[in-house]
Amino acid sequence: MEVGEVAELLVGQSRTVSVAEADTCGLIGYMLSTVPGSSRYFPGGIIAYTGGLKEKVLGVPADLYDTKGSVSPEMAIAMAGGARNVTGTDYAVSVTGIAGPTGGRSGLPIGTFYLGLVGPDGLEVAERIHADADDRDGNKRQAAQAAIDLLGSHLKT
Repeated sequence: MEVGEVAELLVGQSRTVSVAEADTCGLIGYMLSTVPGSSRYFPGGIIAYTGGLKEKVLGVPADLYDTKGSVSPEMAIAMAGGARNVTGTDYAVSVTGIAGPTGGRSGLPIGTFYLGLVGPDGLEVAERIHADADDRDGNKRQAAQAAIDLLGSHLKT
């Protein structure tokens, strides 16, 4: 889904969104801000590339790393929930994964990402995707677009 369409849905519903990004390092936030007037629906987000920031800023429980791992649906939900709490937005999206070119400590294949979406009325969604680009940047771009798509699909319902 085009980010402009997501922006229209957010503005039309008087909703806001924030981001919590690990491996995409701000790319989702950048994409959301490319639409003129984006401050109406996007106040910002948090880049929490390492675990310490996920805990300190987003409030991710420390034991989640040991029990579920840094690349997991639970981590994606916790990151998104933390961003929503910090920013006070209606929705928050998150991404955590393995961009490559080498694998992380998780043992998951390169290109594995978990997206998280939290929102009104207890909405909590985690989605696993596999990016198949030839390089790290391409994997990040695919994951960021998938996060925009996830948000857009829930705004349309």
